[in-house]
Amino acid sequence: MNDPQPPYLRIVADIERRIADGELRPGDPVPTTRAIVREWGVAMATATKALAALKQAGAIVSAARVGAVVAPRRLPSRSVGGLERDRVVRAAMEIADADGLAALSMRAVATKLGVATMTLYRHLEAKAELTQLIADAAFAEIEYPEPPPGWRSHLRVAAQLQWATYQRHPWLPRLVSITRPVTLPGLLEYGLWTLRALDGLGLDPNTRLHVYATMVNYVRGTAVNIESEAGAELDTGMTSKQWIRARLPVDGPLIAQVTEPGAELDLESLFAFGLERLLDGLSVVLTPREARR
Repeated sequence: MNDPQPPYLRIVADIERRIADGELRPGDPVPTTRAIVREWGVAMATATKALAALKQAGAIVSAARVGAVVAPRRLPSRSVGGLERDRVVRAAMEIADADGLAALSMRAVATKLGVATMTLYRHLEAKAELTQLIADAAFAEIEYPEPPPGWRSHLRVAAQLQWATYQRHPWLPRLVSITRPVTLPGLLEYGLWTLRALDGLGLDPNTRLHVYATMVNYVRGTAVNIESEAGAELDTGMTSKQWIRARLPVDGPLIAQVTEPGAELDLESLFAFGLERLLDGLSVVLTPREARR
């Protein structure tokens, strides 16, 4: 079947795809009219028309002594077509909440917003930047209470706030890095609020940072299971407790080698139990310093 799309638009779509996939990055030269003629087998006029369309769309710009290059990406407060950053991020979060990170793409967000994909690509570093923005937005949803007295109570609340955020957004744990953190406003606010628990304890900066990272990593590591557990519950129609009970007739003898068949374990109990044991461990580091205040 013949493609009804004009040849110049097919060229535009292919170059836009290369930009979207990162094959062509901001500042990279784009194919010249002669290169387009050779690669696509079109007339010089068609190649010129394709480049003009890309320039009009803002995908490419002219650079002195270089020619046409991929345009730099910017995200102003209001972008082309009236799109706002918050709308883009909210749409991306809704997609991730409903179908997971695998379903999130610039094309999917553009479709949800009813705009052309390149409208987003002109302002974002593709999916990598978008995932950073939705992670930050998820943490920005947290409403912080007045910190309770004592480092242990403060850290417990901080962990519970983080855990609740992961429950709202099961895709989020995979976007939180302990060793390569992103200092965006929402993430930074969580860090600052949590670190207040350690004020006045006489901790050196290295220990202070390790205490914070250890707690964040514990919550994140446990929360990685939320997404898979939600998927398993959807597939089986049973909670983890119901599934274990249903398996008792088959697996009971094996389970009895480890624990009582009636013993129960789920993510909530695992999180709560592990958190208290973590705080017990941190008391070895923190309590002596607290006593010297």
